[in-house]
Amino acid sequence: FSSDELEIVEGSILGKHYKVEAFLGEGGFGIVAKCRDTTTNRAVAIKVNKSDPDILQQAHVEIFILEQLRRLDPDAANIVQWNGFFHDGERVCLKFELLDQCLWDYIRDRNKQGLPISEVRPILGQLTNALSHLSSVGIVHADLKPANIMVVNRHESPIKVKLIDFGLACPASAVMPGEFVGTVGYCAPEVISTTLASQFNNGTLTYDIATFSSPFC
Repeated sequence: FSSDELEIVEGSILGKHYKVEAFLGEGGFGIVAKCRDTTTNRAVAIKVNKSDPDILQQAHVEIFILEQLRRLDPDAANIVQWNGFFHDGERVCLKFELLDQCLWDYIRDRNKQGLPISEVRPILGQLTNALSHLSSVGIVHADLKPANIMVVNRHESPIKVKLIDFGLACPASAVMPGEFVGTVGYCAPEVISTTLASQFNNGTLTYDIATFSSPFC
């Protein structure tokens, strides 16, 4: 697809030297594109935020969160590597390492049958590791779901995964009981930010990747 609203198509140049090669995803914030750094010939993933004031404010919050995560080793912590940001006109663009495919697509390509427990277990171990590292620097991801989990290389066995999309992340101290955060279907029914809610989220995710379906459909 291309984004008419953002006036970005394949071949567009973002910033001074990032050429758009493909579109990887889109949302209310804008788009994520695979780009080629024309100065290094390296492929990167760039999140292009719309110039809407509310979205720009959220982009700056995300940058604040990502700055906190610089204290972590992204490979050891199973989180995507962030490589800074730049402006394209009034738009804020975030640069990330380019990963292979999201976990949902990885499972879909396996004939939509879900993953065997022998594969589910190491994935959950890596996600637990990621959440533990985030907690160590006082950050809550708040939107754990298969679309926000990336497979680093689908041809490796066992696969390595990394957590992406910190657009809804926030300092743990800022999360208030009763406040809704995350995606409907992955939040606990009581919608409270507690350890029990996190366990519910992890349980829902486990069901998803083991069966390629939601327990609430």
